[in-house]
Amino acid sequence: MGGCFSDLKGGLDAVGGSAKPQQNELNDAVAGFFQARGLQGLYMPLQLSLSASKLQDMDVFSKSDPMAVLYVKKQDGKLEEVGRTEVIQNSLNPAWITKICINFQFEMVQNLVFRIFDIDTKFHNTPVKSLQLNDQDYLGEASCVLSEIVTKQDRSVTLKLQKRPGMAHFGSLMVHAEETVASKQAVELILHCTHLENKDTFSKSDPFIRISRTVEGGASVPICKTEVINNNLNPVWRPVTLTTQQFYSKENPLVIECFDFESSGKHVLLGRIDASIAELQRLNRERVGTNFYVNQHGHRKVLKGQLFVDKFDEKTQYSFLDYISGGFELNFMVAIDFTASNGDPRMPQSLHYIDPAGRPNSYQQAIIGVGEVLQFYDTDKRFPAWGFGGRTRDGVSHCFNLNLLPMEAEVVGLEGIMGAYSTALRSVSLAGPTLFGPVINRAAEIAAHSLSYSQNKYFVLLIITDGVINDPNETKDAIVRASDLPLSILIVGVGNADFKEMEILDADGGRRLESSTGRVATRDIVQFVPMRDFLGGQVSIVQALLEELPGQFLSYVRSRDIKPLFAQQLS
Repeated sequence: MGGCFSDLKGGLDAVGGSAKPQQNELNDAVAGFFQARGLQGLYMPLQLSLSASKLQDMDVFSKSDPMAVLYVKKQDGKLEEVGRTEVIQNSLNPAWITKICINFQFEMVQNLVFRIFDIDTKFHNTPVKSLQLNDQDYLGEASCVLSEIVTKQDRSVTLKLQKRPGMAHFGSLMVHAEETVASKQAVELILHCTHLENKDTFSKSDPFIRISRTVEGGASVPICKTEVINNNLNPVWRPVTLTTQQFYSKENPLVIECFDFESSGKHVLLGRIDASIAELQRLNRERVGTNFYVNQHGHRKVLKGQLFVDKFDEKTQYSFLDYISGGFELNFMVAIDFTASNGDPRMPQSLHYIDPAGRPNSYQQAIIGVGEVLQFYDTDKRFPAWGFGGRTRDGVSHCFNLNLLPMEAEVVGLEGIMGAYSTALRSVSLAGPTLFGPVINRAAEIAAHSLSYSQNKYFVLLIITDGVINDPNETKDAIVRASDLPLSILIVGVGNADFKEMEILDADGGRRLESSTGRVATRDIVQFVPMRDFLGGQVSIVQALLEELPGQFLSYVRSRDIKPLFAQQLS
């Protein structure tokens, strides 16, 4: 997952106002990571609106008084209550006013259970949170996965209510989801400076800009930081995007500071400017700069250095849900390591051992965990699946079709992947070395080809491996080339190998990946996690793998100004 951000490691990159999708109490550690940087985190808050029709009438002299309760089914099968509606009296077709709030977690399969109860008249003055559900009449329940709701174009589903599986239906439940984000409006800025003061002795300053919002009492809260540009007194930074949730209003005062980066974290102030978004818009419109200043001995000293706004673009910042509910597909692909270091698949100590008792090995766990999430975003559920590092009938191959068919890499559903994997283990000899380049290039070809017929597809390649890669330069080159494409790469390390090379591929440390020719990746597209780090932990390996995917997806579509389908139709 990479190290936590600090100005010592990762401090050279831009932070805040980026494409990363708001985390909250569901995972406080990760929440703090995102919120400290002004980022919208992985979890997206939703409000669920519920209504029902043709409920069972349980009352003798009146109609039922229904209340709905939402649960999330945990991995152990237990139900955890999320929220309750109000009680609506005398109605078999209720439309509840109370919304139930839930956080959409892209990286998890969230199994929802809705139960409807008829509240006995003697409890009508009891607060709904205090109602004992065992004392109420049970009207039925319905289940679905949250992903099924948010992927619908109108984010609505109609579910049949049952009292027990296989029983007759007892009415219908309608569920509609809405994001609770206050505003999607944002401003994209391109900033540059001239004539900055040189604070270094043997080179020039390494400047970056930090933008803070002024709050009540005069304090300031950082909301954005550009990347550091080394050895440059006239820097031009990459675009930054600020949402209205970060700056509140165009007139709200901001503090814009320019620093000379120091690896010690004690950055040297090169000057500050007090301005608002409206003032930055004026600078862009009039093509003029404004001078930095510093406070010296209680007096304001105006400096020679100036700030210019080369671009000021007001735009709608569409969310991850806007894209996937509008029909944008995430296409799942998988590549499995067949090198000899995994051990003889016939032996229980092998990482490829297929347990007759049905306990999945590490490869199967990764495939099932990630695939169960991503399958909801792939309409045809046909998944390209490859092996690498194995000896087939044609010799050692570093990208062979897992189903062993010569012309067709796709299999149908997770069952197809698991079946092809089991078959390949009986037909392919483990060999080596461990090369990632061919598999990544093959996935990139598919992603590149998709652009000729669709702008609404994004590809996710899952690579599962047990070893150190033997083609690091080729792999870096392949990743850098693929960074321009609608593709993300998830890498799971199984076993106890030294995975330091994998950490380099995952650009969480700060700088983006660089190829052997010096080309820098357009964006970070790799997430690596070693499975051993998540055994028995509170965060699952699937969560760790998928936590960056929404942000990587958004960085792609936003950099190319690709709008959700509904916005394309409106324009």
